[in-house]
Amino acid sequence: MRRRFPWARHAVLVLVSAVMLLPFYWVIKTAITNENIYAYPPRLLPVDPHFFNFVDVWYLIPFPRYLLNSIIVSAMAVAGNVVLNALAAYALTKHFAAKRLVIVLLLSCTLIPFQATIIPAYLITARLGLLNTHLGLALPLLSTIICIFIYKSAFEAVPRSLIDAARMDGLAEWRIIWKVLLPLSKPAIATNVILAFIWSWNSFMWPLIVTREAGMQTLPLGLARFLSYMEDTTGALYAFVCMVLAPGILVFLMAQSAFIRGLTSGATKG
Repeated sequence: MRRRFPWARHAVLVLVSAVMLLPFYWVIKTAITNENIYAYPPRLLPVDPHFFNFVDVWYLIPFPRYLLNSIIVSAMAVAGNVVLNALAAYALTKHFAAKRLVIVLLLSCTLIPFQATIIPAYLITARLGLLNTHLGLALPLLSTIICIFIYKSAFEAVPRSLIDAARMDGLAEWRIIWKVLLPLSKPAIATNVILAFIWSWNSFMWPLIVTREAGMQTLPLGLARFLSYMEDTTGALYAFVCMVLAPGILVFLMAQSAFIRGLTSGATKG
């Protein structure tokens, strides 16, 4: 099959890629043409494209303010996951009493939906005086259990002799993490960055509960306010979606290969 039809494999890959990218193309086409999505037969190529919907998104609501809030919250979440998850994962690589119990408790916590923890999370945030603040918006996302175990898998793949040599040279534990483990765990770092960014960037329920002022809202909350200004919401909605999705897609493309290696690092040995 490969010798007689070498083009077949490439044709299948192109076809699969086209099917996967078709929804994204349709969103962009509708955003720049404002076409009726229920029109039949549907038009494959855009007719009379324009960028009026993107201009409306930028000016009808304080989009730059919402964008800045989302960037600040996502940056805090990414920094917290990179640092705090590394510390927690390094602790889980140690041998201590009730280690298995701690791992089981962490894994069992992943079965609890976030909606079930909103009330205690809100009360803790209120007691800390972090309501309607950027830190309060990022607080539940500063560390995630899944990313902790991604770090743990990467740290356990590092030869133990390197850690022992660093300890014999007098490095403190936090310096072993910073100087030895993190430089050898770049795929795990990329995975933490991408997952933390996407989860915080798309968060809707928690910012809705914590924020008290329009100036502290993030992009998902700004969408509801924007739609209240628009009568024909199809093209405007898709334009908003394009502007919100662009940073996440860009971050993923920048670290795509490292992200995939980080997810599959525990599946192989050697």
